[in-house]
Amino acid sequence: MSPYENRYWWSKDGVRLHYRDYPGPADRPPILCLPGLTRNARDYDDLARRLSPEWRVIAIDLRGRGESGYAKDPMSYVPLSYVQDIEALLGELGVARYVAFGTSLGGIVTMLLAGTAHESLAGVLLNDVGPDIMAEGLSRIRGYVGKSNTWPTWLHAARAVAEANGDVYPAFTLEDWLAMAKRLYRLNSAGRIVLDYDMKIAEPFRVPGNEAGLDMWRALDVLKAVPTLIVRGATSDVLSAATAEKMVAALEYGELVTIDQVGHAPTLSEPAAVAGIDRLLSRISA
Repeated sequence: MSPYENRYWWSKDGVRLHYRDYPGPADRPPILCLPGLTRNARDYDDLARRLSPEWRVIAIDLRGRGESGYAKDPMSYVPLSYVQDIEALLGELGVARYVAFGTSLGGIVTMLLAGTAHESLAGVLLNDVGPDIMAEGLSRIRGYVGKSNTWPTWLHAARAVAEANGDVYPAFTLEDWLAMAKRLYRLNSAGRIVLDYDMKIAEPFRVPGNEAGLDMWRALDVLKAVPTLIVRGATSDVLSAATAEKMVAALEYGELVTIDQVGHAPTLSEPAAVAGIDRLLSRISA
């Protein structure tokens, strides 16, 4: 029997969106899990299985990823659209208070959600992301997002993932790379292994001047009194140690956990991350 149910909701612009709903008690705020730019709900499966049924976990596929529909307008692949999509889901579910776990882009969306209704947040985890993103990491992301590859077997896909991410996860085994490939890729109708997202999510990156963005430090400031865990990969090229320390200093109930020998982004299954998550949830439940 599956540990979750596949559920769907509709965005305001008519995109059918998907989430995995892992059961948990109604008297605790659910944990809303938001994945990174090219990732999907499968990234949170290990975490959700560990926390459910003590906590209800809602793992989302952002528009254009996983089992969510692709947007007609590729310029809707931006954080403010994701915020509107999630607000629509929360409204439909009648969720007034929740915990948000956000990895990379999901963390940016989490901070923006806080800006619209910080009183709804019982706690936050920001995984390897902050108000300032390192230029090196942003350049690397621009270099691969939206570039399609196909593979004949899962082993070929796993080897490709290992070649691209070996410096991020130096301790990974072949089994780990296979598991990651199955989170990143899917089998298409032609029997090929392909990336599980709309290649058009890259189009907003090509718009001149989009680097200016929003003042994310102001967004972080609204989390000042919210229990917040910041997880950082020690070799991350996205979240610098200096930015992470500045974030913790700005938060009354912030904690920083650094994952040794890991880059962008930690899987949240590392022992230090697991312990940090358990401390965060203990504070929330208390």
